[in-house]
Amino acid sequence: MWRANATESLREQILGRCKKAGIRVVLHGESSYPSCLKNDLAPPAVLFYLGDLKALDARRVGMIGTRSATASGRYFSSHLGFELTANGVCVVSGLARGIDAWAHRGALRACEKFLNLENKKPKSAFGEVATPVGVVASGLDYVYPKEHADLWRQVAQTGALLSESPPGAPPEAFRFPLRNRILAALSEVLVVVESRDKGGSMITVDEAQKRDVTVLAVPGSPRNVAAVGTNLLVQQGCLPVIGVDDVLVALGLDNRRANEKSFDSRPRLSEQDAHLVAVMVGAPFTLDEFVIRTSVPLLQAAIALGRLEALGWVVNNSGWWEVIEFG
Repeated sequence: MWRANATESLREQILGRCKKAGIRVVLHGESSYPSCLKNDLAPPAVLFYLGDLKALDARRVGMIGTRSATASGRYFSSHLGFELTANGVCVVSGLARGIDAWAHRGALRACEKFLNLENKKPKSAFGEVATPVGVVASGLDYVYPKEHADLWRQVAQTGALLSESPPGAPPEAFRFPLRNRILAALSEVLVVVESRDKGGSMITVDEAQKRDVTVLAVPGSPRNVAAVGTNLLVQQGCLPVIGVDDVLVALGLDNRRANEKSFDSRPRLSEQDAHLVAVMVGAPFTLDEFVIRTSVPLLQAAIALGRLEALGWVVNNSGWWEVIEFG
């Protein structure tokens, strides 16, 4: 009883804070839940937001980097954010100090410059301008860093500000990697402007690579410690970014996430594994049934099911297997 009362009290407290701050809430499974997160590897169960979630309907590019950005890094991220926005691409960042903040300052400047006073929809020579999206690690009424209060407000008023942390939640260390996974999941392409070889940017890169999101990196001078991480990414095979066209080309080539109904974040299967999955779709089955229907020997069948489970294509529940279908 006391647990139920405590849970209800906490719920009422959170709803009260939301109402006071104008924060809205959407649950996973609801029709208004962002479609680009719906089938993610780890979708947030609850999203708190300010602004308009329709900002996520545009093509989306995540922009991340070091908090200790150089002058050239800040300049580049601001101009790239401006040009992407003017080309109808939503800039997504974590609104941290450094690269994140400057990317959104550029995006907001584009929205302001191309605002159509007649219909309130910003348009440029390239068409309708996108609006920015910020993903933060604290409650939406707990601005961090404090000097970004105006930036938070402008992003929320122009586009959308998101968090899975409830109102009043402080920016505790464990919340930042969780925030980074959402940022990666929202991105169709992730651009790293400046980064050390370790830290939050590389956590976001790891989360993006888990989701098979294209990662691009802005190369820098080998003498620039802020470019160690981005140069390493280029060395490892990430395509370099020297201008907005590089990002737009990447978006044009990788459009799997543009339509959530056709996008599946799981690794593509080999022809043999795809056949095994196709044979077993429709109803739960046992290992013995799998052996009979696929004509695969018992040991190889067990190995195949283990492999498919690790890849996210089947799930085992008390001895029964089932193919996971995304639609």
